[in-house]
Amino acid sequence: MNDINFQYKMVIVIRTDLKMTKGKIAAQASHAAVICVEEAKRNKQNWLKTWFYEGQKKVVVQVSSKEDLELVFQKARSKNLPCSFINDAGMTELPPGTPTAVAIGPAPNNNIDNITSNLKLL
Repeated sequence: MNDINFQYKMVIVIRTDLKMTKGKIAAQASHAAVICVEEAKRNKQNWLKTWFYEGQKKVVVQVSSKEDLELVFQKARSKNLPCSFINDAGMTELPPGTPTAVAIGPAPNNNIDNITSNLKLL
């Protein structure tokens, strides 16, 4: 395997207390990532371009409550990092407006690690 040294990443945070199916998790993570990239386009840093050419590293982690998800988002927003907060539309498994996921980045690894390094991988 090629051992590339990524300088940038995106971290996607998923709520596990909702007991979403794997497909639902994939959809919510995808929503978070796409919206976060759109947010990153407005960032004056050149993070998006570098992340893209590095291979778009993404890490998926978990939290066990709405409150923990909100806290992660608030921390990212307070650091002016590109981030997204996903509320489900309520078409399948969850009631409308249920908070499901957050994405942070792309941003330098250490900027995101300051917020998410204590979270377990999904």
